[in-house]
Amino acid sequence: MWDKKETGARTVPETGAAPAYTPEPIRTTSSSSTSSGSGRSAIIGPSIQIKGELQGDEDLTIDGRVEGKIELREHNLTIGQNGRIKADLFARNIVIAGEVTGNAHAAERVEIAPSGRLSGDITSPRITIADGAHFKGAVDMERGAASTKTGARDEVRRMPEAAGSDASKNQPRL
Repeated sequence: MWDKKETGARTVPETGAAPAYTPEPIRTTSSSSTSSGSGRSAIIGPSIQIKGELQGDEDLTIDGRVEGKIELREHNLTIGQNGRIKADLFARNIVIAGEVTGNAHAAERVEIAPSGRLSGDITSPRITIADGAHFKGAVDMERGAASTKTGARDEVRRMPEAAGSDASKNQPRL
């Protein structure tokens, strides 16, 4: 039944359904190690429900329900396909394959997988939104760490037409 020469490649049974999304491993570009230094990771399973503030010093994968605030500033956060989150997220890297209602703040990257849904704002220097993902909110792709520390948002600049200036009168209307 199994070919002994198989190279160990994973095969997906042909059931007609799409295979579950598996996010790529997060690669940090920082030369410094994480504060825990152990490379440990924690998992919150699908039957777990948490209300309140969640903080930690290791990577975290959530497949359960969390309501409140999640803060892993120096670590990676993955919301699995079964994850249902109503919280603001703070982490180095954030991958969303489940549902999140709240803002996502990442020091390096936010990724929304094809099965992911985010209703909230993104603050991160890099974002990836896969084909089929759902996103409703604003994006602030800040480059410096100063605005992350203060939490300040950049002011939205109005176009001359919206501001009602004389310059808008000379512009062709589309």
